[in-house]
Amino acid sequence: MEWSFQTAEELIAALRAGAVTSVELTDEAIARIERDDEVINAICVPDFDRARAAADSADQARARGEDRPLLGIPVTVKESYNIAGLPTTWGMPPHRDYLPSEDAVQVSRLKAAGAVVLGKTNVPLGLQDIQSFNEIYGTTSNPWAHGRTAGGSSGGSAAALASGFGALSIGSDIGGSLRTPAHFCGVYAHKPTLGLVANRGMVPPSEPALPVDLDLAVVGPMARTARDLALLLDLMAGPDPLTHGVAHRLALPPARHERLGDFRVLVLDEHPLIPTGSAVRAGVNRVADALVDGGARVARHSPLLPDLTEAATLYMQLLISGSVARFPIDSDAAAGLSADDRSLDAVRLRAMEFSHRDWLEANNRRELHRHGWRRLFAEFDAVVCPITPTPAFPHDHSPDPLDRRIDIDGVEYPYFDQLVWAGLATMPGLPATAIPAGRSPEGLPVGVQLIGPMFEDRTPLRLAGLLERRTGGFQAPE
Repeated sequence: MEWSFQTAEELIAALRAGAVTSVELTDEAIARIERDDEVINAICVPDFDRARAAADSADQARARGEDRPLLGIPVTVKESYNIAGLPTTWGMPPHRDYLPSEDAVQVSRLKAAGAVVLGKTNVPLGLQDIQSFNEIYGTTSNPWAHGRTAGGSSGGSAAALASGFGALSIGSDIGGSLRTPAHFCGVYAHKPTLGLVANRGMVPPSEPALPVDLDLAVVGPMARTARDLALLLDLMAGPDPLTHGVAHRLALPPARHERLGDFRVLVLDEHPLIPTGSAVRAGVNRVADALVDGGARVARHSPLLPDLTEAATLYMQLLISGSVARFPIDSDAAAGLSADDRSLDAVRLRAMEFSHRDWLEANNRRELHRHGWRRLFAEFDAVVCPITPTPAFPHDHSPDPLDRRIDIDGVEYPYFDQLVWAGLATMPGLPATAIPAGRSPEGLPVGVQLIGPMFEDRTPLRLAGLLERRTGGFQAPE
């Protein structure tokens, strides 16, 4: 039997029943990587010797009667997480030889759960692109169409899952970096509520691995089913034991509903700042139809929805000002802008020069948006909307990302404008689950996101699970 595309739940059951060993699962995964990954280039740092040793140890532990949540399950980890003895570069050539001495907290949690780490997955330079390529490790291609991107910045993880390279992966998200690759590759991902999952050790190689509370950025799970996402989130969630964990324990509320017919869902497919491509609009409508068929209460408009234009503006201000604070750049491009230029390009350029006072003003406006979302989620349980306006686009490695364009049904738009849908959940810190929603006429995967109430992550995850069979779920690339 071939195991590579079985779910983590199915593999756990097979291991417990003695139908397969971890060594067999690991050897099969490694063989598949060695056979197929030369074209995909998802696994940028293989760790096969230690994986085989970990698999053997897992089998011995099971023989002794031990049983842990992921005991013997092959997984991958995004390159940006520290793993002792493996390079952490974030795709930045000056750090190609950096070897951390300590695992990231989430890697430690994976290992404590018994997972077998096959290796690390590819990322863009500094994790700052919607594609995954860099000078050290090269380009990750989409398993469905090798001339197109797998997405970024967790593109290597999404491509690995779609290719059968391990049952689970962990990534990170600040600009849709979990959700966009899942959408492009036809897999599942969950962006947790901001602050729900400890991020220590998911840090640029130039910085110490401290338990810092980041703005916008989260770490989270990726999988091929919604139930596997929930399984992995349960292992990842919880405060850092060095800080909040000293005094706090996690107790996530259950999903608001167990039956699809009990959900109240707001469906969005239009944004005032960028059009939605026909393939993605069709995916949103497929999910809307599945909700209606399942008896859910579905609305297309609500006066409670926070203003999408201001939300996108605030998101870009917070994202870009935070990015240049971490990775400084010299730019005076904003000096030449007209005072009445309110385009997102102008917003981004001005944000490069934000003062602390500017950031505080944006943050205060964000709090008003958060309160608006609280009011909306008193009337609705989830919001369904696009992740990006298009399916996976062709590789574009032109050196200045600000000069790139995204083609939406034959019309070009600024490359980074496509982030507005991802930012809808990121700016206020809401949880969002990316799910497959069919394929485009060209056969490319199309996904949508289910945004839920803050710290009610189980609600969009449960909705994702209920929709899985109705919308097709994961399908292996043809």
